[in-house]
Amino acid sequence: MSNIVAVVGRPNVGKSTFFNRLIKRREAIVDAVSGVTRDRHYGKTDWNGKEFSLIDTGGYVVGSDDVFEAEIDKQVELAIDEADAIIFMVDVESGVTGMDEDVAHLLRKVKKPVFLVVNKVDNNKRLEDAVEFYSLGLGDYFAIASINGSGTGDLLDAVVEALPEKEEVEEDQLPRFAVVGRPNAGKSSFINALIGEDRYIVTDIAGTTRDSIDTKYNRFGFEFNLVDTAGIRRKTKVKDDLEFYSVMRSVRAIEHSDVCLLVLDATRGFDGQVQNIFWLAERNRKGIVILVNKWDLVDKDTKTAKEFEQHIRQEIAPFTDVPIVFISVLNKQRIFKAIETAVEVYKNRTKKIKTSVLNEALLPIIEHQPPPANKGKFVKIKYIMQLPTPQPQFAFFCNLPQYVKEPYKRFLENKLRDQFDFNGVPISVYMRKK
Repeated sequence: MSNIVAVVGRPNVGKSTFFNRLIKRREAIVDAVSGVTRDRHYGKTDWNGKEFSLIDTGGYVVGSDDVFEAEIDKQVELAIDEADAIIFMVDVESGVTGMDEDVAHLLRKVKKPVFLVVNKVDNNKRLEDAVEFYSLGLGDYFAIASINGSGTGDLLDAVVEALPEKEEVEEDQLPRFAVVGRPNAGKSSFINALIGEDRYIVTDIAGTTRDSIDTKYNRFGFEFNLVDTAGIRRKTKVKDDLEFYSVMRSVRAIEHSDVCLLVLDATRGFDGQVQNIFWLAERNRKGIVILVNKWDLVDKDTKTAKEFEQHIRQEIAPFTDVPIVFISVLNKQRIFKAIETAVEVYKNRTKKIKTSVLNEALLPIIEHQPPPANKGKFVKIKYIMQLPTPQPQFAFFCNLPQYVKEPYKRFLENKLRDQFDFNGVPISVYMRKK
């Protein structure tokens, strides 16, 4: 299980620059076409071989500074509840502000590791100015400049040193299906409808992550754990609709699942927050099923299911090979279809294709439509194999891997999808030197 580190602080202190630096987002520019970087506030990184998830809380707050005053307290309280360590960032240019003092006040009571980070310290004069941050009562601080990375190494050494060792829980090997989505989309009702008067249920086991409940479930001769992220330890202090809250919740559930059932409220549509959760699952290479709930409440004259589905597929392009099931939890419509679909997606994600079968299917297609020549050099793809990873990844061995560009990789991915069913599953294509 990976730890969560939250970055808190008021706007414009340089949290995003720091965050991007850590998540090595610079490489992400190459990736931008795949829609991978739509939600820039969450990412995985590692330091000294220890992996952790980083969440930039500031990215979730929109509005003016006075709106922010109220929001930042919520953000910090949430970070205190959910994260394993907290980085509190301040800015040497503006010195200690009232808002910094408010945050410090909240953080002084915390039992978790808190790191005070003074940003924009890029010369000796500023190093002297940073001393005033001792007044926040949080002890020593780290002076860094996120723009060029100076000082970040020492900070990260301290952060990973302080992260708790996650005890490896003896997890049963059953597939894990996480039910995710924004608050009030119907996640709990969906699970209750499945389990409600259902005799197939085997046992309730306390969640292996400290904030999700697993239910062992058996249906269609297929047994799996259903992970509910909905009603978990709901904090009275936290407004339900706080976007950061549902993303923070979903992060843990998604990271430890095989398939995500993304429940959305048809009356609200496939909005930004639902998209954030979708890309979160995609970036973690999980199987995905989109469940459009409350379809019974939508005025059918204006929207047909087909139009609604097309709209979703436009938003999730280029990864459009995802099942979309229209359900009504209230009327118990198609809820078992939803589970059946999730089981199919799980099978697709764990599918292993023999090297001989892969080559027989794809080499003739590649021969017919080889990668475009680059600088007069021709790329020859010799053979293909599936890598031994938990999710589908394929290596294409060729003479000049560096010349194969993104559009052709996408062509290969599409051909893999045509030949073998990978519905609902992100797949990765790598070019390797023969």
